[in-house]
Amino acid sequence: MPEKTYRVIQWMTGDVGQVGVRHFADNPTFDLVAVLVHSKDKVGKDAGEIAGIAPTGVVTTDDVESVIAMDADCVFYTPVIMDVDTVCRLLRSGKNVVTTSGFFYPTEDFRDGGEQIRAACADGGTSFHGGGIHPGYAGDILPMTLARVMNRIDQIVVYEVVNVLTDAPLDHIDWMGFGKDKEKFLTEPTILGLGVPFFAQSMHMIADGLGVSIDDVTAADVQAAVATEDIPHALGVIPRGTVAAQHHEWTAWVDGNPLIVFHAIYLTSAPDKIDPSWDWGKTRYRIVIEGDPPTELTLEGIDRPDGTMHHPGYDWTAMGAINAIPDVCDAEPGWVTHFDLGLIRPRGLVRK
Repeated sequence: MPEKTYRVIQWMTGDVGQVGVRHFADNPTFDLVAVLVHSKDKVGKDAGEIAGIAPTGVVTTDDVESVIAMDADCVFYTPVIMDVDTVCRLLRSGKNVVTTSGFFYPTEDFRDGGEQIRAACADGGTSFHGGGIHPGYAGDILPMTLARVMNRIDQIVVYEVVNVLTDAPLDHIDWMGFGKDKEKFLTEPTILGLGVPFFAQSMHMIADGLGVSIDDVTAADVQAAVATEDIPHALGVIPRGTVAAQHHEWTAWVDGNPLIVFHAIYLTSAPDKIDPSWDWGKTRYRIVIEGDPPTELTLEGIDRPDGTMHHPGYDWTAMGAINAIPDVCDAEPGWVTHFDLGLIRPRGLVRK
């Protein structure tokens, strides 16, 4: 491939954004020209200090207007929640946007925002793309990749298993409801439950890819397991008798049949410390296709010699989107989906 450098802006420096800073600083395909931060204590620092690497020469700023006015090929936009107006301003300013913040595939749930984004792309002559790990890869690209080797598909089941204490930020404990009374947890809205429209994007992508239409997406009753003893962690403790694990299940129905089923299992302990004693194994993504031939694929981190395993979830989230940046920048203007991009050709990954 011809050598080409893409000028990029990193928008926010949380867990995913820091991966972006580290990669842009090390990969000659990219030229990091600006880093926008939200927290006042990050303003004025070298981006490398925030990302835990050597100085990059790029000083962070919280001046949104100056960043929007800058010249760049792409903004890697990584807030937890997307502000559609801000993204549209970036697109109209002539900068492509690649994001991990919610919009991955056009569905009815995101019609209004999608129409705004498409209009901004047309005005700016730019492209927009959403990617990540799940949604954005494990629950859509991987099933569609496996479909390539199938003769018949009866059902696709995706399992996301995450041990929150070892493989996620500890702030997930509170905002996901761990440590709550079980009955209170089961009768109140949950973060994962509220996120169904986001996961449903992957379901619709699979269905569109297979040439079928989803009639409805339903959610089964949430299941919860409680701690059989106090479970300590760096920020406190999950008390005995409170929620220590949760299991969500969503189904996409096609012609009256459950064609696509997603399981989201989040845990804080080994099976011997929760009731029921669920044994879902290590943090991983598992894709099972029932049909001809029955096929299964698992995506997980590598076990270390000492028996531990660090789940590279934020690296996967960031890189699943970052590696699409060159193809998005070179694409025709508009909301560019995985189908539009085809087979991504990652650039600059093999380096000395």
